[in-house]
Amino acid sequence: MESFDLLIIGGGINGTAIARDASIRGATVLLVEKDDLAQHTSSASSKLIHGGLRYLEYGEFRLVREALKEREILLRTAPHIVRPLSFVLPHAGGTRPWWMVRAGLLLYRLLAWGSSLPSVARGDYRAPLKPEMRDRVALYSDALVDDSRLVVLNAVDAAERGAEIATRTELLSAERVGDVWHAQLSGQRTVSAKAIVNAAGPWVADVLGGRLSEDSRSRARLIKGSHIVVPAMWEGEQAYILQQPDGRVVFAIPYEGQFTLIGTTEVPVSSPDEATITAQESDYLCAAANRYFERQLTPGEIVWSYSGVRSLYDDGETDPKAVTRDYRLELDDDPGAALLSVFGGKITTARALAAEALDRLGIEGRKSTGWSALPGGDIYPAFNDYLISLSEWMPQPLVGRLARSYGTRIKQVVGDALLLKTLGRHFGAGLYEAEVRYLVRHEFARTAEDILWRRTKLGLHMSEAECKALSSYLRQVSR
Repeated sequence: MESFDLLIIGGGINGTAIARDASIRGATVLLVEKDDLAQHTSSASSKLIHGGLRYLEYGEFRLVREALKEREILLRTAPHIVRPLSFVLPHAGGTRPWWMVRAGLLLYRLLAWGSSLPSVARGDYRAPLKPEMRDRVALYSDALVDDSRLVVLNAVDAAERGAEIATRTELLSAERVGDVWHAQLSGQRTVSAKAIVNAAGPWVADVLGGRLSEDSRSRARLIKGSHIVVPAMWEGEQAYILQQPDGRVVFAIPYEGQFTLIGTTEVPVSSPDEATITAQESDYLCAAANRYFERQLTPGEIVWSYSGVRSLYDDGETDPKAVTRDYRLELDDDPGAALLSVFGGKITTARALAAEALDRLGIEGRKSTGWSALPGGDIYPAFNDYLISLSEWMPQPLVGRLARSYGTRIKQVVGDALLLKTLGRHFGAGLYEAEVRYLVRHEFARTAEDILWRRTKLGLHMSEAECKALSSYLRQVSR
C-alpha cells in the first residue's frame, strides 16, 4: 500500500495551496480531486485579489488586513496572472452614506499601508456613468487574477516539488487504523496517510459525514454566487464597484479584452449541485449595472455566465451578505491519525490558510511560500527582450496572452519554434498545438473544457466547430 504524510481532498485553491506548502516543507503529499482542478468554486469567483472593502462594515478587520498583506505577496510572486486594477466607486442615493464610504476607503488604505498599488484610475472614468452618478466618485485599487490559473500553478509547483496531483480521482471512503488513515480511492486504489485534509469546499460536509463517517463541530453555509459576461460596456481598464439598494455591492470588471464581467449574487442553496444561474439572477445583475451606466443592458446580451457555490463558515448570521468570509480550520479531536477540515476561505488568503493548516497539523520544515514565485512568476529584467523577439514572428496579441498566462514559462510553451507554423495545428483564437501539448503534459489538462475555460478563457472566442475539433484532437492523443 502506498503511504503518504498527507492526503488532501479537493483540488480548489485551498487544497492546492496546502499541497504546495506541504511539499515545500518536505512532506509526502497526495492530492485527489474528483473532477478537474478549479472546476467548481475556485473558477467561479469575481477574479479579484482584494482585501474586501465591504468586510470592514462587518468588523472583519483581521481578515481584511491579512488579505491586503496576501494581495501584496501575490502581486510579487505571480505578476503574470495577478495585476493591479483601479476601481471607481460612484455614489448613488439610497445606499451607504457618502461619509461612510469615504471613511471606509480611508481605513482600507491605512490597513494597506505600504502597498505598491496606485490609487488613481486613468482616462475619463466618469464617462460610462449616468450623469447623476458622476458627482460623487471615489477611487481605490485592488488586483485582478486569473483564478483558475492560480489554482493550477499552485498544483504545478506542488507536483514539481514531489507531490502527486491526482485529478479525476475520488475519495470513496477512509478509516483510521491506528496512527494512519486507510483510504479507498476510485480506480481501485488504496493508500495510507498520516493525516487527511478535507478541503472539499462545498462538499466538505459530505466528505466528513459520508466518506469519513466523522462528525463536526462546525457547519458549512452554502451560498451561490453567479456572474454574467457581456460585450464591453466602456473603453478603458478601470473597474467599477456598484452599491445596490439592498446593501450588496456588484463588481463590473473589464474582462478578456472584449467583455465586461458583472457579479456576484448571493443566494443560499442547500446543495453544491445548484451551481446554475437563474433568470432572476441575470435580471438582478443587469439591473445592478443599469442603475449606474448610461449603456443599458438586457439579459439577451449575455454571452456567458457561470455560478459557483461557496462553502462559508456558518457563524449564525441570517443575511447571506453578512456571513463571515474568514476561514475556520477544525482539527478533529479523535485520537490517532489527524483530520483537519477547512470551512470558508478566500482565493486571496489561500496561502496564509495553508500555512496555518500545516502548522496546526504539526507538519514542520522549511516555510518559504511567502516570497517564493509561482511557476512563471520569476520575471527577470531581460524577459521583455525575449517577448520582443517573439513579436518578430508571432502576432502581438498572442504574445501578450501567452505572457499573461505563462510568464517566463512561455519559453516551455513555445519551445524552439521560430515560425507560427512550427507551433503545430491552429485550433482557433490563437490556440496552437504546442500550447495544447504543454497544458496536457504539465498542467493536468485532459479535456477541451479544461483548456478552454480553466487553463485559458478561449472558449469565449472560439466557435462551436473549433471547440469540437479540439475535443476530437484530445481524444486521439489520449489513446
